Amino acid sequence: MTLTTKAKLLPRQIAICHSGTISYRESESTATAMPVVCLHGIGGDDTSFADQMGSPFVEGLGDRRVIAWNIPGYAQSSPMENMDFASLAARVTELMDTLKIKEAYLVGQSIGGMIAQEIAIQTPDRVAGLGLIATVPAFGGPDETFKTKFLKARLDPLNAGTKMAELAQEAISEIMGPHASPRARKMAVDAMALIDPVAYRQVLNCLVTFNRRADQHLLTMPCCLIAGDLDENSPVRVMNKMAERLPNAIFHIVKNAGHLVNNEQPELVNALLRDFFDQVI
Repeated sequence: MTLTTKAKLLPRQIAICHSGTISYRESESTATAMPVVCLHGIGGDDTSFADQMGSPFVEGLGDRRVIAWNIPGYAQSSPMENMDFASLAARVTELMDTLKIKEAYLVGQSIGGMIAQEIAIQTPDRVAGLGLIATVPAFGGPDETFKTKFLKARLDPLNAGTKMAELAQEAISEIMGPHASPRARKMAVDAMALIDPVAYRQVLNCLVTFNRRADQHLLTMPCCLIAGDLDENSPVRVMNKMAERLPNAIFHIVKNAGHLVNNEQPELVNALLRDFFDQVI
């Protein structure tokens, strides 16, 4: 089904946690099934998982409580003075504690998938299963040159005075596949345009430090990996190799999708995740 009608977003909520506020959106379900916590990518926010929460046009992730957070510094989430993956993982579990969620499925896209891996390695008892979308076990390779070029390409425009709204137009067109709906494309651009550039810089610098390549064997919980066949940031070959190294993983390739797989092909991604959740005991 093609999304051509504008669906009303669920209201943004604020959790008052020990380390500050965390903003999030939550589905309207009151079901007692295992909840799902969704973690967005570097250019997104809680609206990146709007279709996973369900709407009149897309079936969501089943009759489950679905929560999508905003990374520190994004939307109304309190910023961090110093950001690393350990502290990001701790913030997510702090949100879970505040919302009285002992254990959940974690669904992360891009850097959100990296945070999900970090949580699962640090506190595996909090994770029933992982949905890893367009993500990798480590950023780049051992050569620091790629990381340096990556940061330069993204920070130089900001240093030159380019606004986030301008960056969003270019960045989203590069990472989204050509078959994404106009609605999905607009929502992605709108989300990135509203990011605080200070927070965006901080998350970028954190992103390039991720390396859990040697720790994949610790992800023993069920994992569902989903890659877009047109994604050049988290290529199919990399995610396939990742799936092969995980002890308990299934791998899916979504055709005609770029990096924002769950936004571009929400019906298919949601169906894959629902089937995965139903199989996890």
